Amino acid sequence: MDIKTITNLVCEILGGLGIFLLGLKYMSEGMQAVAGSSLRRMIAVATSNRLLATCVGVIVTCIVQSSSVTTVMVVGFVNSGVMLLSQAIGVIMGANIGTTITGWILVLKIGKYGLPLLGVAAFVYLFSRNDRWRYRAMAIMGIGMVFFGLEIMKDACAIIKSLPEFEAWFQRFQADTYLGVLSCAMVGCFLTVIVQSSSATLGITISLATQGLISYETAAALVLGENIGTTITAFLASIGANTNARRAAYFHVIFNMMGVLWITAIFHWYIDGIQWLVETEFMQWLLGEDLTDAVMSDGTPVYPNITAAIAATHSVFNVANTLMFLPFLPVFVKLLTRLVPAKEIGEMTRLTDLDVRMLETPLLAIEQSRNELKKMGEDCIQMLGWCAELVEQDEPDKSLGDNLRRTEQKLDAVQDEVAEFITNLLSGNVPHAVAEDAQHQVRMADEYESVSDYIANLDSFDRKLRRDGFRFTEEQRSDLVALNRHVTDYLRDINVALAKDNRNVLLDTETKAARIRVQIKQLRRKHLEELSNGALSPPVIVAWLAALNAYTRVRDHAQNIAEAIAGNK
Repeated sequence: MDIKTITNLVCEILGGLGIFLLGLKYMSEGMQAVAGSSLRRMIAVATSNRLLATCVGVIVTCIVQSSSVTTVMVVGFVNSGVMLLSQAIGVIMGANIGTTITGWILVLKIGKYGLPLLGVAAFVYLFSRNDRWRYRAMAIMGIGMVFFGLEIMKDACAIIKSLPEFEAWFQRFQADTYLGVLSCAMVGCFLTVIVQSSSATLGITISLATQGLISYETAAALVLGENIGTTITAFLASIGANTNARRAAYFHVIFNMMGVLWITAIFHWYIDGIQWLVETEFMQWLLGEDLTDAVMSDGTPVYPNITAAIAATHSVFNVANTLMFLPFLPVFVKLLTRLVPAKEIGEMTRLTDLDVRMLETPLLAIEQSRNELKKMGEDCIQMLGWCAELVEQDEPDKSLGDNLRRTEQKLDAVQDEVAEFITNLLSGNVPHAVAEDAQHQVRMADEYESVSDYIANLDSFDRKLRRDGFRFTEEQRSDLVALNRHVTDYLRDINVALAKDNRNVLLDTETKAARIRVQIKQLRRKHLEELSNGALSPPVIVAWLAALNAYTRVRDHAQNIAEAIAGNK
């Protein structure tokens, strides 16, 4: 056995696989960046309507080019409470269909153009200053790398034919019996678990089948096993997640395993059906040639058209499996609820729903942190309401005061978690628009936390005054409640602008901001006039001025949030 030949074989297979995987990554990142807000809107559309959720899963997976990324993303959404289990199951089913797009991309006969495609796109990516063009080039560069990597693997597999020992070893894998089908499926599953990408294993399978090292039936059985192997990513992502997230990951495993079991039971009929499909006049017209015919190359038969047959095997299996199980989605939800019971002890170890699993998809990760900012805004509104209630009560409600202080402490911790999450996000390769949005979000989290501090201070001033045996006058309390109402309205408008990403927020809220400023000036002026009468005690004077200053600071920090929403530095 020639050591040099074996060395070349190993190097080419590893090198081709590495370029193929890197190409998939670049293609995914580029397409995600180009899709932009469309990707976020599609995820938001995923409702409890099982058919709609499945369609969302198909489209999102076609964009991110990986069912593993989609399912990990879904596990993250379920873990954070953004998505229900019924929605997640529908999206996972769709992801299984969407992932088959890789096979059909490989059907395109542009393998020899992979290197020029990569080269041209690389120049655009390196020298273009326009972000959108750069990420389009990245996606095309990824496609070029996928085809170039596949061509290298095909060439490496051709070397195997010159090594009788290796060729004989591959010939041992035959899907001509039920046991043989299961064995090939297990090999496909094992390879996918190692490589952590069903698309990469599919590329290897196509390379082997194209060179005639394995039969079409064996390739089909390997593809079935790859569907089980790809579930390991979501399963690993669910470790440490909450109950519903684990249920979603377990569904992915159960769904694919059950699908493979029933397909392998009718494997030979299934293969006959696929062969009939790919040999129809329409498919042959579409692709130009008989898909299972051999072509002589250097005196040996190769099967350049078998890629379409393998892609069809992958697609039809996942479509059929989804159609079969889609009507039983509510049954699966009940079954998973029984199989994975909820823990009696609380599972939340963090105050936010931020999930590191989302960092793989920056556009969706930034949306998740935005959701946390919305919650911070809602908490601040609630705190203002409690503050207004407490100042009017003759005997302050202790539980209400405790809630206010606990919320302020919670927002301190939330700000830290948001800052940590966004820092981790920015440490990766993210589009410029996402990086800019992330920086604004760090600022907004800090501003919301400052707002909560000043609201808590308002209650502290009132409580200290009461402890010393004093209170604000009835007129002062009435004025504070009126001011509180105007500040609450202003902050609520800013929260709405954050939710809608309204870049005109400064213009829209300018009137309310000015009214608060004028109202505080009027209250200060009125207070100074009262001082000349000598009717107010020093503690009340100090507390009143401190309260007005606190509301001023709340307004200022709210305006800073509005500036961040508007995109101002």
